[in-house]
Amino acid sequence: MHTHAQRRGFTLIEVLLVIGIIAVLAGVVLIAINPTRQFQQARDSQRVSNVNAILNAIGQYIADHKGDSPSAIASTTASEDIGSDGIDICRDLVPTYLPSLPTDPTSGHNGAGLLETECEASDTYSTGYTLEKDTEGRITISATAETPGADAISATR
Repeated sequence: MHTHAQRRGFTLIEVLLVIGIIAVLAGVVLIAINPTRQFQQARDSQRVSNVNAILNAIGQYIADHKGDSPSAIASTTASEDIGSDGIDICRDLVPTYLPSLPTDPTSGHNGAGLLETECEASDTYSTGYTLEKDTEGRITISATAETPGADAISATR
């Protein structure tokens, strides 16, 4: 009598079913994590930090100069870009009040900021942020939020 050892293992259908279930679960996890949205939120968090850093540096400058704003900040209600073509505050704030002037995370500087040497050497730079000084002397720094549906990022003092 010839006996065959019974083989144990998974059938092709069982293996394909497990692979299909894993693929569905992986898709659900990727949708839940949504790396694009996570990166957008991280850049928006950096923008909030940068807006506050610039505003704090301007506040410290004003305190140190007995109420005088940096020379480039005019008493206007128009919102202007912070940069060499708009409001050039880099030379007033860097390096005394900020180690580097923060830039938008999506700018050419990749959010690294402008160092003192870049402020002096560069004829054109843009931070990606705007500054507005109202008639009562309040200063507002703003950035455009990247996250869809989010409000613009701004801080006023």
